[in-house]
Amino acid sequence: MKHLFGWRDGGFLPSKALAEQIGGTHYKSLPIQPVEFSERNALTFLEGCVIKRLCRHSRGGKGRQDIEKAIHELQLILALHYGEEAGQA
Repeated sequence: MKHLFGWRDGGFLPSKALAEQIGGTHYKSLPIQPVEFSERNALTFLEGCVIKRLCRHSRGGKGRQDIEKAIHELQLILALHYGEEAGQA
């Protein structure tokens, strides 16, 4: 699998794509951008979405709505991977 970030000699080199952000700076200002973290850790789409929303809720995102969406995505993970519906424990 080809990575966006460029692997060389076991090291990690960020690509030009990480240096650009459309519509804000809330990801660029982080030491590790959500996409970088998600790709390096082979997260699923929903897991990556949760990370993204948690990183941006207080940094130019949509605040409470980002948290509510992250909770919904976690509920989807429970339902899809563990057969649990929202509200079950």
